[in-house]
Amino acid sequence: MRIWRASADEAPQVAALLAGFRDHLGRDWPPDDAFLRTVRRLIVRDDVEYLLASRDDHPPQGVAQLRFRLGVWMDAEDCWLEDLFVRDEARGAGLGRALAQAALERAAERGCRRVELDVNTENAPALALYRSLG
Repeated sequence: MRIWRASADEAPQVAALLAGFRDHLGRDWPPDDAFLRTVRRLIVRDDVEYLLASRDDHPPQGVAQLRFRLGVWMDAEDCWLEDLFVRDEARGAGLGRALAQAALERAAERGCRRVELDVNTENAPALALYRSLG
């Protein structure tokens, strides 16, 4: 298993994974080109990072979108784990857990005192994962 920070050149892979998340959620918007346009704008910013995950020598099969912001109540940066997605065919191999742990490690490296996330309350596997990580 491999986890790495996406480079600007990997924006198409990041956008494709986020579009896959959209599809998984049963949505039809935003369109693929909007994902790519937005990821290209965000991936070069200092306050946004995308982590990619793959098994073996496969192309990326999972993504985590992290946003960092200065929080007045913490006197430090906060990390918002905005999205975490693993393709259906790669689920059950630990990629989601590895991405979540990498997100926590990245937040700690940046000096974040808090990590927040959004999760669908009906997504039992995601809830269990996040609870297991504290």
